[in-house]
Amino acid sequence: MPRIALEFSDGLQDTHDMQAICDALFEALIQDPEISPAALKVHAAPVPYWRIGTEPQTFAHVTFYLYAGRDDETKARLTEIVLTTMNTHMPTVGSLSVDARDMNPAAYTKRVRG
Repeated sequence: MPRIALEFSDGLQDTHDMQAICDALFEALIQDPEISPAALKVHAAPVPYWRIGTEPQTFAHVTFYLYAGRDDETKARLTEIVLTTMNTHMPTVGSLSVDARDMNPAAYTKRVRG
């Protein structure tokens, strides 16, 4: 159950097609053998309040949730795919970042219809 949670500075949705960015992240990641299209989820949400130390005062940050057990090389490859895709679609945003987090499969449950 890899999941991409994209947070971005409020207002970027007025200048960037966030649905297209979600689609691009999805398409880029499913090219990697570690990612199953049926399991991948990508969503984005604006952050209404922020302050960063760089100009321009805009950011986009992905928290990339992965089941525990992937080695550092795999995580680095996947986060680089995410960052490269973000940079392609948001080259003027002040700060782009990605953080991969391990999920505990024993503590995660879900239900899928269909």
